[in-house]
Amino acid sequence: MRTILITGQGGTGRTTVAAATALKAAREGTRTLVLTADRTDTLGAVLGVRTGPDPVEAAPGLTAWRPDAAARFRDDLTAFQRRATTALDLLGASRLDAEEVTPLPGAEELALLRALRDAALSEKYGLLVVDLPPAPQALALLALPEELRRYLRRLLPPERQAARALRPVLGRLAGVPMPAEWLYETAGRWDLELAAVQAVVEDRATTVRLVAEPGPAGTDAVRTAALALALHGLTVDGLIASRVLPAAGDDTWLAGLAAQQRKALEEWQGSFDLHEVPHRGHDPRGTDDLAALPVPGVNTAPTPVEWPVTDHLADDGVLVWHIPLPGAIRDELDLIRRGDELVVTVGQFRRIVPLPSALRRCTVAGAALREGELRVRFVPDPGLWPRDR
Repeated sequence: MRTILITGQGGTGRTTVAAATALKAAREGTRTLVLTADRTDTLGAVLGVRTGPDPVEAAPGLTAWRPDAAARFRDDLTAFQRRATTALDLLGASRLDAEEVTPLPGAEELALLRALRDAALSEKYGLLVVDLPPAPQALALLALPEELRRYLRRLLPPERQAARALRPVLGRLAGVPMPAEWLYETAGRWDLELAAVQAVVEDRATTVRLVAEPGPAGTDAVRTAALALALHGLTVDGLIASRVLPAAGDDTWLAGLAAQQRKALEEWQGSFDLHEVPHRGHDPRGTDDLAALPVPGVNTAPTPVEWPVTDHLADDGVLVWHIPLPGAIRDELDLIRRGDELVVTVGQFRRIVPLPSALRRCTVAGAALREGELRVRFVPDPGLWPRDR
């Protein structure tokens, strides 16, 4: 299944582009689901069909779904209270009734991730189009499964579950209660759920499409988003320039705005697979309006982002890890080696990535940023490197 994630500059018609992309694929014969997590039914307004917690048919071959974050959050909290009854009683805590629970910030994003996982596992669709929040929130959302799984592994290491039979004895010896069985079971279940979401996000058939209005603000938003997506190894398969103005003629004010847009478009042309969507003079509503938008079709064979390791041992005695970071600035780049992980910071974004197995037996010898690519040099550690090398 192909997955296309739609994000970009805020307020530029991301939902409209997502709906038009999904409709185009459905009309070309691909069974398609378009998914959003907006509290308001923006997707339904664009499609002309009310959407909600149950998937609905928006057009032949096209299903639309807006999962209910509040209901899922209430179910999760109720289940947690049931499992933690003993601990809550010891603390003297009173239960929360389902009716008084309102979703916390971030509940929509978690609901979207779960819906993404469920849709992928259902195998009902050939294409999944996801209407993500604006780029800053979307980037945090896409990084969430990997980060949460790392936290779980550090706080509740799976290997400690092997000693579960000794916990009562250890608890009596230490004089403090040991983590309950259900805690490790819950952590294991969460890890499996997060792993399923992470697998969809990181799949080679998953790509991102950026939507931005050409201009200075759009250029900044695209540069930031593209850099963050590259840091997380996500493929940008296209840039949709929305609300592109026609030639201005004698209108001086419109001519200045059109020239500003054209300058941004020329800059984007050399870096992205660029597609222009002209300004329609009104907000598109209904399938007829959406079908008139010239959004690109689905690339059935996207090119994934690769982080290769090249062997220069024979010539220079080093291995080089190539990490593409288009648009990165040297002064905003920082690297820290922590055990078998590399902490990469680029401006406001940071990612902790495990080292490839060969590099774990090496020490960092230096790094350089060249032509939009971070190249980290590693020297084999004599105490860890195989002798025959």
